Amino acid sequence: MLPSLRIAQVGGVVLATLLLAACGKPPAVEEPVRAVKLITVGEGRYQAGYEYAADVRARVESRLGFRVAGKIVRRAVEPGQRVQAGQLLAQLDARDYQLAADAARAQVTAATTQRDLAAADLKRYQSLRDQGFISGAEIERRSATLKAAQATLDQARAQLSSQGNQAAYTHLLADANGVVTGIDAEVGQVVAAGTPVVRVAQDGPRDAVFSVPEDRVAAMRLGQQATVHAWASDEQWSGTVREVAAAADPVTRTYAVKLALAGAAPPLGATVTVVPQQSGAQGAEVIKLPTSALWQQGQGSAVWVYDPASSTVRAQAVQVAGADGNDAVIAAGLTPGMRVVATGVHVLNPGQKVTVYQPKYGPAPAASAADASKSIADNAAAPAAPGSR
Repeated sequence: MLPSLRIAQVGGVVLATLLLAACGKPPAVEEPVRAVKLITVGEGRYQAGYEYAADVRARVESRLGFRVAGKIVRRAVEPGQRVQAGQLLAQLDARDYQLAADAARAQVTAATTQRDLAAADLKRYQSLRDQGFISGAEIERRSATLKAAQATLDQARAQLSSQGNQAAYTHLLADANGVVTGIDAEVGQVVAAGTPVVRVAQDGPRDAVFSVPEDRVAAMRLGQQATVHAWASDEQWSGTVREVAAAADPVTRTYAVKLALAGAAPPLGATVTVVPQQSGAQGAEVIKLPTSALWQQGQGSAVWVYDPASSTVRAQAVQVAGADGNDAVIAAGLTPGMRVVATGVHVLNPGQKVTVYQPKYGPAPAASAADASKSIADNAAAPAAPGSR
């Protein structure tokens, strides 16, 4: 029994020791020393606050349709095809209109016969009156009959002309030189008068059409200048705002703006970038930072400022005034010469020690905020520094 008692006592001591060790506080884990990329705060020129994607359209784009109803029996053009004024675009079945024209033509023949008969009667009765066989009242009746027959003939002729026009309206013709941009009806379809069948963008001036949000529509003014850049090349054009929509689009709640392009415009349908010229701040010296340097602190924005003496970072609240392309414009909180962290700001803490990342390859670190975006892009694929985790 004695050895078993000793074993139990030793086991109890060990268990108590383990329980006391479990209740103690674990040792503090030191934060890793992270490598960070820095940029030096500097001033740059404010270029443009906003850019808009636009597409090039013709100043006049007509939705052409027949002036009469009928069944489409022929379509003579395809989308993208160039057309000349007077060229046939589509054709309706004209048999009913031709029959109506034939009926009107027969009415003209009948009215002509009645007019000729009335004229012959009047001539014969005038001869009898000259001989004293009839009175003047009979002549007046015959003269009235001739006038009525002539009016009937004029009406029949007008009806024939109208029916002839109806038959001609079964041929849809281009009213100006241009390019077919769309087909809205096909062969075999029965269309009403005025239903759009072919869309034609007329040759002539071109517009760059884009949409602006509700909070920016007040900045668009008639006659405002803008620069237009091509997406597929380095070409650029100048333009003038000629129209701002008075009401918002019911779906997107944006306002359409039409910019008149000067000179040789891009091809129809081309996608371009419109940069309106802003008054006031454009060209002024401002502090700009890449958006990757900002992080949220409470209800505002902040950056990490590097302290070279202690190799630590501290939080610095900043006021963002707006955007200039991919950069944020800083209104307050920084002064030129400060060095701030450009990337990885979400993994840092106040007072944390850091090391300055030195790329093994590529250009030297950017000297100012204006060069920061390019420097970060060049070094994005570089391997992490030995001290980072």
